[in-house]
Amino acid sequence: MQRRLERIVRENRFTIAVLFPVVGAVTLVASAEGLLPPALAYNPLLLLFGTLVMRSPLLVGLLPRIDRWAAGWLAVLTAYTYAIEILGVRTDWPYGAFEYGVSLGPMAFGEVPLALPLFFLPLVLNAVLLTVLVLGPLGDRALVRIPVAIAAVVAVDLVLDPGAVAIGFWTFEAGGYYGVPRSNYVGWVLSGTVAVSLVDLAFDRAALLERARDCEFILDDLVSFVLLWGSINLLYTNWLAAGVAGVFCLGLFATGRYDLEMVRTALPG
Repeated sequence: MQRRLERIVRENRFTIAVLFPVVGAVTLVASAEGLLPPALAYNPLLLLFGTLVMRSPLLVGLLPRIDRWAAGWLAVLTAYTYAIEILGVRTDWPYGAFEYGVSLGPMAFGEVPLALPLFFLPLVLNAVLLTVLVLGPLGDRALVRIPVAIAAVVAVDLVLDPGAVAIGFWTFEAGGYYGVPRSNYVGWVLSGTVAVSLVDLAFDRAALLERARDCEFILDDLVSFVLLWGSINLLYTNWLAAGVAGVFCLGLFATGRYDLEMVRTALPG
């Protein structure tokens, strides 16, 4: 089953990592600008399906490293994800006062999207994987890899939230950085610290690094993220957010797996 899933992802890398985020960006911007009929604009089923497809390289890539120990800590992280989001919705802490602008699928407790872990956990896992690959031997030291991974998680939100605000996914009562208050990033430092620490507990670092090096598509979900949210930020002239997406591109190039040869082999046929 693992080999079959890997073959499916490998044979469809271009479709998953390039076509889906490009179509997603066009669809989301068209929804925000009122260019789609109501049945298609911000359609939650399409949003969840597209997100799941783009997450598939990461999920399939990590699957061999998810044993009972890892599954247990990831379950704790999932519970924390719901808890901190519900706390934020009810108390405006730690992210600042915000509210969802569109439906992201069924709501847990009527307050936060049931699919929240599908949106949040991969962002953290991508940041951790990129960190261990780029740092190499330096990542052996927890005092190095954990702060760098936390910084990568916060950088992810520097790209995500401005784009999400631009297309109306959610809004903040007070804004500063493209409609996003500084308190939001203080909250992400807190969330990132907890999330990265739990991921660090969940996986054996050496085994995770070996898998990340052997599985050539494991970071394709981060490619999708950069294409989707980087292009949305460009379209809405969120230049700094788009620049941070560009920094992630440099990080992906630094892993040595994204080059012209990879593009050639990933193209269909």
